Amino acid sequence: MKYFKELKRSMDYLGKKKDTIFIGQAVVDPGTAMSNTLKDVKKIKLLELPVAEEMQMGMSLGLSMDNNVTISIFPRWNFLLLGINQLVNHIDKFKVMAGNRIKPKIIIRTSIGSQKPLHPQYQHIGDFSKSIQLMCKNLEVIKLSDPSKIFNSYKKAYERKDGKSTILVEYGDYYNSK
Repeated sequence: MKYFKELKRSMDYLGKKKDTIFIGQAVVDPGTAMSNTLKDVKKIKLLELPVAEEMQMGMSLGLSMDNNVTISIFPRWNFLLLGINQLVNHIDKFKVMAGNRIKPKIIIRTSIGSQKPLHPQYQHIGDFSKSIQLMCKNLEVIKLSDPSKIFNSYKKAYERKDGKSTILVEYGDYYNSK
């Protein structure tokens, strides 16, 4: 199994679900390595956003409250940091605030930036998985280091019924090497 191929298969699977919507930067227009994994997802399911990470995270919750499974794409952990207010104070706490009346399901896709063939500098290669998992009790962080676990991890995030959202952390350096 190849890393990129499994990511593409996962996005194709999610793209065929009636209730999914993909939002973020470079989801319609190319611009990141993640863009290529969405090329066969119907354009009607893709919502291109400007660089406004906190707004994107808030929109992810709002769309999910309307019975969508939102796949919110942040190409790097370092960019996702700008949406942490919404993530920690709203998405993670939503279950406590709303009970079981509404169970929003958000799949957050992010990456530890690649360092090869060119190091993009340290503002692009952060991994905040442990810190976020410690802050969020109603959210699961899954690191995707093994290609054989990618599809099942995305499928689990989509099918879960426990009221938790999921952050799936990809490795940019594995797109072409594993």
